[in-house]
Amino acid sequence: MKNSSSYFQNRDCEFFPCHKTGEGEYFNCLFCFCPLYTLGDKCGGNFVYTDKGIKDCSNCTLPHSKKGYEYINERFPELSELAKQKRT
Repeated sequence: MKNSSSYFQNRDCEFFPCHKTGEGEYFNCLFCFCPLYTLGDKCGGNFVYTDKGIKDCSNCTLPHSKKGYEYINERFPELSELAKQKRT
């Protein structure tokens, strides 16, 4: 797949691939930092909380998967609402 508005891959990144996806050559770097992180335990990804209470997404491949783009876009209304609540 070529780079597009829904897919981007940066093989020159020093961290590429940052997660093992099991999807062969497919690895989407578009959401290098997952926008769903802020949803905490409601993000839908494979995460754990460390002993210090920090969300660890090391085992989450959701934003890099073939359906990750669509899933994240479906969740943007929740992110927008959260942003409205946090507005000062």
